[in-house]
Amino acid sequence: MKMTKIEIITRSNKLDELMEALNDIGVLGMTVSQVFGCGLQKGHEEVYRGKKYDVNLVPKIKLETVVCEIPVDTVLDAAEKALRTGNYGDGKIFVTELTDAVRIRTGQRGPEAIMDIPGEKK
Repeated sequence: MKMTKIEIITRSNKLDELMEALNDIGVLGMTVSQVFGCGLQKGHEEVYRGKKYDVNLVPKIKLETVVCEIPVDTVLDAAEKALRTGNYGDGKIFVTELTDAVRIRTGQRGPEAIMDIPGEKK
């Protein structure tokens, strides 16, 4: 079974909508980080103590998840629907094929390492 890592970088205020959209299609495991980046937005200008400063990095969130049973296109469609405003700064999605994964606690490898274990206490 093929494992795929999906990284979604988007506006911080869209996190709840994104997580809800992913949960609705069965994506439950994810990692979220606060990140800074720039793209077409080119940052913004701020004034501190009367002096103007260019802030080139914009705060964003990065959500990472790995899927094997849920089709990648389903994840991408759900994320796009939740995040697209049509304005600069909506973000990017990166898709990467994984060759292996390890659940450190049990030593399970491959797709079994990322799947929920039925009946296991969460």
